[in-house]
Amino acid sequence: MIKSLLGLSITALIFTSCIKDHEPQPTAKTITIENVLDSRPLVQSGTFQGTGTPPVILPGQSVSFSFSAAKNQRLTFATMYGWSNDLFFAPENPGIRLYGDDGTPVTGDVSAQIKLWDNGSRMNAAPGATLVHPGTAESAPKNIKEVMGIDDYGHAFLPAAQLMNVSLKYDGSSRFTVTIKNESGGTTNETPFSPGVWAISYTAGTDFLLPEPIYSSGKATTEGLTRIAEVGDNAPMSTVLTSQTGIFTPLSPILVVVYSGSENPFFQVGENDRGEGLKELAQKGNADVLAAALKTKSGIKNVYVLKEPTSTVLLPMIGGNAGGKVSQQLTLAPGDRIAVATMYGFSNDWFFSTHGNDIDANATGDFSTSMALYDNGTAIDQFPGAGITQFNLAGTPLTESKVIAPVPNPNPFTTLPAISNIIKVTIQ
Repeated sequence: MIKSLLGLSITALIFTSCIKDHEPQPTAKTITIENVLDSRPLVQSGTFQGTGTPPVILPGQSVSFSFSAAKNQRLTFATMYGWSNDLFFAPENPGIRLYGDDGTPVTGDVSAQIKLWDNGSRMNAAPGATLVHPGTAESAPKNIKEVMGIDDYGHAFLPAAQLMNVSLKYDGSSRFTVTIKNESGGTTNETPFSPGVWAISYTAGTDFLLPEPIYSSGKATTEGLTRIAEVGDNAPMSTVLTSQTGIFTPLSPILVVVYSGSENPFFQVGENDRGEGLKELAQKGNADVLAAALKTKSGIKNVYVLKEPTSTVLLPMIGGNAGGKVSQQLTLAPGDRIAVATMYGFSNDWFFSTHGNDIDANATGDFSTSMALYDNGTAIDQFPGAGITQFNLAGTPLTESKVIAPVPNPNPFTTLPAISNIIKVTIQ
């Protein structure tokens, strides 16, 4: 009898061991998220010109253009003093201030911020309609300098603000219209203005990514600026500025969720924000609130908030340097799925997230195409990287209530790179 029981026990142990040997075992994999955006320092740039032939801005005429800007951003531009050899008008760097310290938009006359500059590439002849272009080149090119009443050759000039009127109109939602009017008619410095260029730099806090995009006082000129200052040709400088204009955005600390189930545990397209913390992630880049809420839900196995060790956020590629990157080892069982979310940092409430039924934990490789960009529907949108109410640009989001939806591309503000050219997700 004892032998029979012993035999049964051994058989049961062997059977149980065989079952365990055939049970799928958890595996360890590493997820890596990178900001692979090849960023640009200018949020917007463009050109302006008159309506005639040639398209100069004659005395009494004006030209207007519109743009978006955040609190600490500035507007800069350049246009030729047409009846000169190489003089140009431009605001003193970093440009025209657009908001007060309290965030109130600046409106009205800002002409006092405009200066007249000598490009330093041509000897200055007496300005006027009879001046011969291009004139004589300087034997040794000079650095750019402000013309303050009298130039290096003894020619007199009125202050720029008496020749050019520049005014700002605030159109709402971070959008401005600037008007440049030629008021030189009847003065001793009557002149047309040439076609010009304009630009606005991204800012990180109070620092400009490109504080002197058009010229640098006290330094040598550039080919693009010389074409404006000598002949009023804005095309070369426009090409330069266009190459420096585009998208710049950090990615907020990355939320990674391992769960068992058939659908994303924190949002679905077409529904309103659930009030569990996704709004805080999408508006402010704070994933901690949502992470805490998810940890209380059934089916959630692990929740991580991955922060870049130095900067917390994942910065984009800047000047050829690699962007930010974070990694996390995951313990995964068959049937597990992985959801990822992070804020489009320079937006009002856009966030990247895995779409569909997220990422199959059994798979490995590059899952960047599993990411999509969504509008959380809780804050009014503005130009990405140029919004006065964007939290990461010193603003307070303005509330709205819409369902979560994909961000179209192109969108009403700009055209974004492909998602896989902004965020890269790999599992190995």
